[in-house]
Amino acid sequence: MSRSTEECRACFDFEVDFSNGGGIQGQGFRLDIDGDDIDDAALADYIVRDMRLLMVGAVRILNKSIIRERHKRQPQAAPGNAVRPDLIDLAHVVHSGEEVYPGLPAPRVSDHLSHQASIGRYAEGVTFQIARIDMVANSGTAIDAPSHRYPGAADVAQLPLGDIADVDAVVIHLQGMRGRSIDRAALAALDVRGRAVLLDTGWAARWGTSAYLQAQPFLSRDGAEYLRDHGAVLVGVDALNIDDTGDPQRPAHSILLAAGIPIVENLASLAMLPAEKLRFSAVPMRMAGMGTFPVRAWARLG
Repeated sequence: MSRSTEECRACFDFEVDFSNGGGIQGQGFRLDIDGDDIDDAALADYIVRDMRLLMVGAVRILNKSIIRERHKRQPQAAPGNAVRPDLIDLAHVVHSGEEVYPGLPAPRVSDHLSHQASIGRYAEGVTFQIARIDMVANSGTAIDAPSHRYPGAADVAQLPLGDIADVDAVVIHLQGMRGRSIDRAALAALDVRGRAVLLDTGWAARWGTSAYLQAQPFLSRDGAEYLRDHGAVLVGVDALNIDDTGDPQRPAHSILLAAGIPIVENLASLAMLPAEKLRFSAVPMRMAGMGTFPVRAWARLG
């Protein structure tokens, strides 16, 4: 593999066949790479390892190209830092000026007080930065409370911690699904009662591109009714909206939030999670009056 001073990403589709029958597909994946090239075998190894696939028969890499683009994943922690292999970060990194939803302003970070401006306010050699941010509340990985849809309903400050922190979770892996709609038939394989239900569509691989903002997978009306009726306590998805953005009725939001079920959108790295035996957290700042707010979401394995 050659080296480049610019960051590069591999863009590709893939097909995986399982030795016991069936398979999965993915389209439009983007992967941070070292250097400016990567062979198909290395990409195949990555897919199998990152998605924790078992009984893999064959992996085909299709339509591969290399683009020069800033890496999206956070670098691995340096030796000596507190590394917790049982914790998986499920939140996207959001950069100042990065568009996060069509038609909404991008978040903007600036200094209220810079290190340079703070010189002289404290002891010699002691400086601080105090940042300020201008953003809409559903920027990046964010949680929706009932008041996002219904006036006077519970806001993010009123969400019970038991519904958003260290919740027993189930991941429904849907990568390679046909069409965009997630209906009840796709949800029935696992017990969702009392659990956070995380929908892994593979859409997160498009984060940071214009493709992420267009025609994303969504939860259908009957899928939302199924999760409500079968006792899900939270629903998350790795796309910018749990509803079809072309449907002004917004049935998934309406059904889930009317039942007091929080929604988390723009999740990352769900493909790294097993289907079961994990706990999920997505905790916002306890800010009164907010129907939605960014979160640092994560999963704890085991």
